[in-house]
Amino acid sequence: MRLRFCTKNTLILIVLHDEEEKIGPENQPIQKKKAKKNLKKERNAAIQIQAWWRGTLVRRALLHAALRAWVIQCWWRLILLRMLEKKRRENLISYASQERAIVKLQSLVRMWRVHWRYCQVLNAIYVIRGHWQCHNCQMCSFLRAHCVITATHLQFHIEIVNN
Repeated sequence: MRLRFCTKNTLILIVLHDEEEKIGPENQPIQKKKAKKNLKKERNAAIQIQAWWRGTLVRRALLHAALRAWVIQCWWRLILLRMLEKKRRENLISYASQERAIVKLQSLVRMWRVHWRYCQVLNAIYVIRGHWQCHNCQMCSFLRAHCVITATHLQFHIEIVNN
C-alpha cells in the first residue's frame, strides 16, 4: 500500500493504492512509467475538478451579482414611480386650485358688470322719474317698468302710460 500527496493550488488530493509491489530489476522501469502515468492522470483529474469548482464559484458569484442588480433596479423603478405619482398629484392639485381661482374671478367680474349695468339703469330711471315728476303733465300719465335679467344682460323696459 502506497500513499501519495499531490497538491495543485489549494486542493489536496490523497490517493491510496492497493497494489502488490513486485520487486525485481526487470519491473522497475515499467513500474516507474506506470507510476508517472497514474500520477499524470491523477493530476489531470484534480485539475479538472478544480476547474469545475472554480467555474461553479464564478457562476454562483455572477448569479448573486445579477440578483443584487435586479433587486436594486426594482427598488429604483419603485422610487421613480412614486416620484412620478407625487409630481402628477401636485400638478393636479395646482391645476384644480388655478381653475377654482379662475372661475371665482370670472364670477366676480360678471357680478361686477351686472351690478354696474344695474346701477346705470337705476340711475337712468331716477333721472327719468325726476324729470317726469317735474313735467306739467304729471296727472295725465305714469311710468310702468319691466325688468328682464339674462345670463349676459340686464334689460329694463319703461313705458309711459296715459290715463
